[in-house]
Formats: sequence, structure tokens, C-alpha cells
Amino acid sequence: MRRLIIPAAACLLLAGCTAADKPAADASHGTPVVLQLNWFPEAEHGGFYTALVDGLDAAEGLAVEIRPGGRSAPIAGELASGRVQFAVANAEDVVMFRSQGADIVTVMAACQHHPRCLLMRSDSGVKSFGDLGRQGMTLQVQQGHAFLEYMRAKGLLAGVKEVPYTGGVSLTVRDPKMAQQGYVYSEPLLARQAGVEITTLMLSDIGFDPYSSVLVTTAKLVRERPDLVRRMVAAATRGWQRYLADPAATNRRLLEVNPEGVTAEMLDHGVATLRDLCLPDGMSPERLGTMTAARWDELLAQMTALDPTLAGKVKATDCYTLDFLPQQE
Repeated sequence: MRRLIIPAAACLLLAGCTAADKPAADASHGTPVVLQLNWFPEAEHGGFYTALVDGLDAAEGLAVEIRPGGRSAPIAGELASGRVQFAVANAEDVVMFRSQGADIVTVMAACQHHPRCLLMRSDSGVKSFGDLGRQGMTLQVQQGHAFLEYMRAKGLLAGVKEVPYTGGVSLTVRDPKMAQQGYVYSEPLLARQAGVEITTLMLSDIGFDPYSSVLVTTAKLVRERPDLVRRMVAAATRGWQRYLADPAATNRRLLEVNPEGVTAEMLDHGVATLRDLCLPDGMSPERLGTMTAARWDELLAQMTALDPTLAGKVKATDCYTLDFLPQQE
């Protein structure tokens, strides 16, 4: 069994990112707080930007600076150093951070379902995950991700050639035998804009469905400054509720801070897709951000089955806290 690793994007120091959204960081504007993103500003961060744009952070007495991420987003290192107080990640990243000694804890989950997908041209002959090998597909992926090991364990990559994923959709658009990893609100739209019909396979449909766009901090901050954490969670939760209901002003800000990475159409498509991920099955907006012990237990069990070295290193109860959420189990 292979050992899971954290991709470089999750832990290296950031270089060459876009400009941060910086408020005046003095006491007269509230408690200075830095939020580190795990990627360049996109719809998946919309609720956190809404909290800034609509003054929800300020209403909680916070002066928040949002730092864009990228392929080398410094989540674990920046949190551990204290240079940032909060960050955005995915639940599977939190498990791996803790396995490597980072005392990181999740305080809310914006997305109940993970947006991770595979995509390929509709004329590829692929209708399900089992068709990948039968159709002799080549798959562009970034090694080290837990979802990839999960697919291997289920035998879904037998007969599939794996090649490095370098970004973009051009190879998939050109080649009907090429598939790639992606997020459902991004790459499928880009491929369709290039003029091809696309088939999308959701990883959540085969049982690997960690929380996504989670807000994380350190256990130290939770212990020592619980009121600060509570205020940040309150602002972020209301921000996500507003973004899903009315994203226009926030999407204009996202276009300003990431002008080369997103378009208005991408953001509109992104928020439409996120509504089903954040509020599935008629879930009330008032429950947005909620988490359950059962979901965290399942994720840790899945990842430990893939990498037995995690056993004893990580406890599911250390990966999250429900103390700052209005709806608990």
C-alpha cells in the first residue's frame, strides 16, 4: 500500500501569487486577522470574500486580510508560524497535516460535498469510472492526492495510463482518450467553452467525499482565543449564506483580485454549482458550515485504509471542532 503524501501545493512557501485583499490592519479597524487561501481567488472562496466585501468581518470587529494561494499555498507552515491565523483547505488535507505534526483543526465546512471530478470528452466512450480502463484512457493527475489512492484501491485505474497534470484543459479538449482531474465548477466549463461536449465523473459518487473549502486554524488559537475564532466563523458563515444567495458584488471583487484566472461566466457557473455542494438536498442556509463526527470518522477510516501508517497518528476528533457552529450534533 502506498503512503499518502501532501502535494507541494499544500505546504510549500508561496511564490508569485496575486495581490492580497488587505484592509488597514490597525486596532482602530478591528482585530487584525490573516486568512490564507489554498488557491487563487475563485468561486470556491466566495463566501470568505463576501464576509470582507459586505462588512461582515468588520461587524465582528475583525480587520481581515485575504492572501491568495496557488500551487505552493503555504497552509500548514504559515499557520504553524503564526503568520496567518486562518486558512482554507480541504478535509483530507487536514488529516495529512496532522499526520505530519501540524496541530491544525477545522472550525467550519463551507462545502458539504467535494467538488473533485474527472472529466473527459463525451465521445471518449466513458460513462462511468469503470469505463476508464476499458476505454484505454490516459489520465492527467497530480500524484499524492488521497482520491487517487482511493481509486487505485477500488481497481478503477487498472488499464489506465497516468501522466502528470500540468493545468488547463487543452490536452483533454484535443484528445478523446485523455481524461483529467478537475473541480466540477471550473475545468468542465472551460472545456465546453473550447467547443467540446464533456462527461464529468464525481469522486463523491464512488464514496470519497471529504468536506471542502473548510476554514482551519490551529488548536492553540482555539484554546487561547476562542472568541476570535467564534467571530471569524460567524462572519464566514454569514458570508457564505449571502454569497450563495446574491454573489454579484463578491464576483466583481474576485474579478479584480484574480483578473487573469477567472471570468464572469466562470464565477456565475461556479456559484450555481456550489449551491448544490454547500446546501445539498434542501439543506437550510442556517445549517451552512455544519460538520458531523460520522463524516470525519469515515474520512479517517478511508485514509487509514489507504495508508496504514496513519493509524495512531491522527484522531478524527482532533481534526475538527463543533464548538463554534450554531448547529451541532
